Amino acid sequence: MQYIILDLEFNSAYSKHRHKFVNEIIEFGAVKCDEQLNIIETFSELIKPQISKKLNSHVSALTHITLEELKESRNTFSHVISKFRKFLGDGVLLTWSNSDVLVLMENYRYFFGNDKLSFLKYYVNLQKYCECALGYQDKAHQLGLSACAGMLGLRFEENSLHRAYNDAELSAACFKALYHSELLEAFLYECNDDFYRRLTFKNYNICDLKDPHVEKKEMYFNCDTCGKRALRRSKWRLKNRSFRAHFRCIRCRRDFEGRIIFKQCYDHVEVIKRIAELPPKDKRRHDETAS
Repeated sequence: MQYIILDLEFNSAYSKHRHKFVNEIIEFGAVKCDEQLNIIETFSELIKPQISKKLNSHVSALTHITLEELKESRNTFSHVISKFRKFLGDGVLLTWSNSDVLVLMENYRYFFGNDKLSFLKYYVNLQKYCECALGYQDKAHQLGLSACAGMLGLRFEENSLHRAYNDAELSAACFKALYHSELLEAFLYECNDDFYRRLTFKNYNICDLKDPHVEKKEMYFNCDTCGKRALRRSKWRLKNRSFRAHFRCIRCRRDFEGRIIFKQCYDHVEVIKRIAELPPKDKRRHDETAS
């Protein structure tokens, strides 16, 4: 089994032909690892833009890639994807989050009219794998590549990030540091029709308390000071796609706002809870009620 860790850099380009913006890939960077996760082959290619003749200033500042460099490469997307298909072979593709594979699909669709990557056999979302391996549980913030590398004590230069090959190499180092064959099986997907349905499913926040997917047993909060169950003091209300209510910890005599989000994913509902201080006006109202 070989593992191919891919990273892409892309430019937001407006297509006059399609009348919409496209994330046009401008750089491929990848490393191929053997079963011991040693790098045995590398892949790095710039791509001359075909959709837009301009390079977004933010992308240029972040990557330090110039339009002149891209033009000098004389590579088209079709040339580079053909090379990458051979580089990938029957190996497992890994990317940091699924955004890169979605962008790859977007470009493949634009240039070849096909929604599916016929050459892709197996896929792993490396970000999700590393979050699980590290026991990372902050549902409100996804684990970034540099943050993961920092947690693992891996050395890297900050100014070397946001170039495709460097990010792919750092991703491979994180993967090697956290590799566990049994855990990996839970994140390894065969790229069949169900995989594409899962990948393209757009998560959304459930905004109706009567929705059958809302787990009523999750609608509680423990005090973040003493850990004891808090008492709900108001009705639930919806604001910014989260359900909110006022709570009081009887033990600490502390009032706070509990916020809960039910996010519908492809095959499960993710529950995200946060505690926030009450706004001054609501706090005064609580104090008056208590007195």
